[in-house]
Amino acid sequence: MRVAVDFAKLVAKAFVGGLGVAVAMSLAILALSSNTHAAGKVTLADPKAGALLALTGEAGQYTTVPTVSTDVAITVTGMVARTRVTQYFHHQGSDFIEALYVFPLPEKAAVDRLLVRIGEREIEGQVREKEEARRVYEKAKAEGRKAALVEQRRPNLFTNSVAHIGPDDRVVVSIEYQQALEYDNGQYRLRFPLAVTPRYHPSVAEGSDSDPDEAPHEGCGSSANSVDIAVTIEAGVPLGAIEGSYHDVWIEKSAGDKRALIALTKDQEAADRDFELTWRVASGAEPRAAVFTQEVGGLQYALLMVVPPQPNAAERAAFQRLPRETLLVVDTSGSMQGTSMEQAKSALLVALGTMTPRDRFNVVEFNSVVRALHPAAVSATLASLDHARAWVGRLKAQGGTEMDKALTVALDGRETPGYLRQVVFMTDGAVGNEQDLFRLIAQRLGASRLFIVGIGSAPNGHFMTKAAQFGRGTFTHVGDVREVQEKMTRLFEKIEAPVLRDVSLAWTDGTPVETFPARVPDLYLGEPIVVAAATGSAPRSVVVTGLRGNQPWSAVLTLSAGEPAPGVGALWANAKIASLMDGLATGADAAEVRSGVVKVAMTHHLVSAYTSLVAVDVTPTAPAGMLRMAQVKTSMPQGMLLPQTDTESTLHLLLGLMAIAMGAMVAVIGRRA
Repeated sequence: MRVAVDFAKLVAKAFVGGLGVAVAMSLAILALSSNTHAAGKVTLADPKAGALLALTGEAGQYTTVPTVSTDVAITVTGMVARTRVTQYFHHQGSDFIEALYVFPLPEKAAVDRLLVRIGEREIEGQVREKEEARRVYEKAKAEGRKAALVEQRRPNLFTNSVAHIGPDDRVVVSIEYQQALEYDNGQYRLRFPLAVTPRYHPSVAEGSDSDPDEAPHEGCGSSANSVDIAVTIEAGVPLGAIEGSYHDVWIEKSAGDKRALIALTKDQEAADRDFELTWRVASGAEPRAAVFTQEVGGLQYALLMVVPPQPNAAERAAFQRLPRETLLVVDTSGSMQGTSMEQAKSALLVALGTMTPRDRFNVVEFNSVVRALHPAAVSATLASLDHARAWVGRLKAQGGTEMDKALTVALDGRETPGYLRQVVFMTDGAVGNEQDLFRLIAQRLGASRLFIVGIGSAPNGHFMTKAAQFGRGTFTHVGDVREVQEKMTRLFEKIEAPVLRDVSLAWTDGTPVETFPARVPDLYLGEPIVVAAATGSAPRSVVVTGLRGNQPWSAVLTLSAGEPAPGVGALWANAKIASLMDGLATGADAAEVRSGVVKVAMTHHLVSAYTSLVAVDVTPTAPAGMLRMAQVKTSMPQGMLLPQTDTESTLHLLLGLMAIAMGAMVAVIGRRA
């Protein structure tokens, strides 16, 4: 077995078995000490693996400073995953530097812990308001003290700054968070994002709250940072099949198959595509209702999952008699070049294959402009479908990601009497103006339902999830062309038969203080209800009501005693923060939103849009002011070609290259003269 697997097992066991941060970090440092790169002059195009680069003073020349690697240890208990992300820095230079690392996390991650180890010293981060945390960090940096700062750039994108990495320093930075698992069609799903898709910022309209300079470090390098991942699943029931969606994994089950250890089989896997793990429980152990609890500060927090009954044949047939108007929208911007474009075209062909003569449809592509196959939806005849397939085959990726124009066309707010209007939107989500887009969806949705299909190896999960939420639809991720048929078929099976509409929950005892999401979305085939609640006591039963077809439906579900699950309180707090932030898209007062978010984040020690984690060493270790900036190059998502998302930018690049070439020619001629 590879060293990486053994190392991942050690990290996971140290994390799960309670050996503590120090042991896990010590193991990491021992592994790191044998994997450092010799410093030398390089250009930006040279590194083939993750590299931290710093200027040498010569134009275009850099030195490779700390070697950077990442270890991820994840523990799954029931529906909750607790993750520790550990980064290692070893500075072999003779000066003091500041490192900046951009890293993605799951869109619903509740980040609550920062620990920095420098040699034998450990400093733990404290949550402060964002501006105050930045001031504390900058002051420590100016005074020559080691410090670290974790900031949220977007709900799924964070930066980690480490000041005063000194000569031959080994620094270990550990960040911890928790998230709720996804559950769909009897399958649990855990995703850990590894690469950052470059974001396209359209021109900022007057009054827009999008800022192209908001996250200046977003983007990708040509390198692929290395990573080790180890996952421990404590299921409590026998586990069935476990699979890695996009990576080869090593699996070992124990405790009567109720516990499993999973690790990457490849030594230091390239971080160029998201990691995803799926598993099922043994037949007969599938949950119908489950609750996980945690007591914090006298309040009982609960994470509740309810799986509605499957619709019978008569109910599905009754719903399927309703014709549909389906609008297929596909992103053909430059960031979709390569594998993503092929996946999108395959997905469109699968979608067209689900149409029947009673339906009507249209296909729309967007990049810098929006182009529709037909002026309006047409009947799904054999001739119109063949014409659409030929049109799809000619699609090419180019231009910018002007998503607002496409959403404006797709969501016209009108009613479609006699038809269920469904918009299937395929994109990698490479946009930087998410809030503006959420606001547009909320304003123009009308009677439509928006279903997001995330394309590519590292899509913008935050945008996808939230867009589907505002659109009262679902989010499906297609990360590999081999998944297209299965996932698109499953998506259309879902949208043909919603199981429950107008869903509401009521606790028969232990009245909830607050429940999130406040409004339960429509449920589709195989989907559960998942809510986080703050209650006076652990709920023992819940009444679920809704509409099945057009008939009222209700059920009283008895819940077993809640299983203790650390992190449930933080998940509730994170859900409340997300709900408060959603208000910005529907006209809530920004000052009130900020105040509410800060209060919840400070109470539950969470990183948010308005709070950060900062850790400062009390002892100065460097002369004040002697600091050089270095930036970690983030990975280019697998299958993505060099983005060409802006014709004007491309033109400027070509003109710049021509100018450089002409300058060189002039210099040569001058020397010869």
